Amino acid sequence: MTDYCAHVEREAARLVELVTGAAPAAPVPTCPGWTLADLITHVGTTHRWVIHIVGNRVQERIWSREVPNGLAEGQSGDPAWLADGARRLLATLRSADPDTPVWSWGAGRSAAYWARRMAYELLIHRVDAELALGLEPVVAPATAIDGVDEFLANLPYARWVTRRLAELDAEGATIHLHATDADGEWTITQGPKGRIDWEHGHAKGDVAVRGPAKDLLLMVYGRRFAGTLAVFGDRALLDRWLEKAAF
Repeated sequence: MTDYCAHVEREAARLVELVTGAAPAAPVPTCPGWTLADLITHVGTTHRWVIHIVGNRVQERIWSREVPNGLAEGQSGDPAWLADGARRLLATLRSADPDTPVWSWGAGRSAAYWARRMAYELLIHRVDAELALGLEPVVAPATAIDGVDEFLANLPYARWVTRRLAELDAEGATIHLHATDADGEWTITQGPKGRIDWEHGHAKGDVAVRGPAKDLLLMVYGRRFAGTLAVFGDRALLDRWLEKAAF
């Protein structure tokens, strides 16, 4: 089993390193309208939300805005505040039995769900910070493969996304993704009311995308469409789907 807490620890340390000393007002192009200060505040607030959920064994839906983040209204977080939240998040996740039932918005109702979710929440926002600072992100192929799996597993539960996908009027359309540097292939089928089904394996889709696993991960998250990716088939469908599906 993957040690997602170790991923959380590494990704949090890297993000804190990136934002320490960086200009808080620097824009984050992959999160339109955000600055690095906004990114820090979002990530740190999310950490405190998950600390509350897992630490208190919360069973009912609760929004992040309902959990105090320790900041005054309108105040932004800073690197030290981010690091403190990450430290407490890691301690909470590591002390919890992975099978402990807790509420989540996605594909799993356990503390283990949140360890995996926070690993990729941090990875994607670490990438946001790196791209904002002009750095090329590094993501191991095996990690990226698991990240695509995690994204697709959660997507049917992301109602704010499925509502947008329903606007495509593309029920039955298929998208095939094929990693060229690791063992990863997925076929996504657009279902009714914006929901999706997906499975591993090779298949012919209405559109297919081949490329490095890292770039497939960043593509589905709406971060960038790298020149390393090759598209076959209905590119217009892909572009419309990615616009609606991105978290």
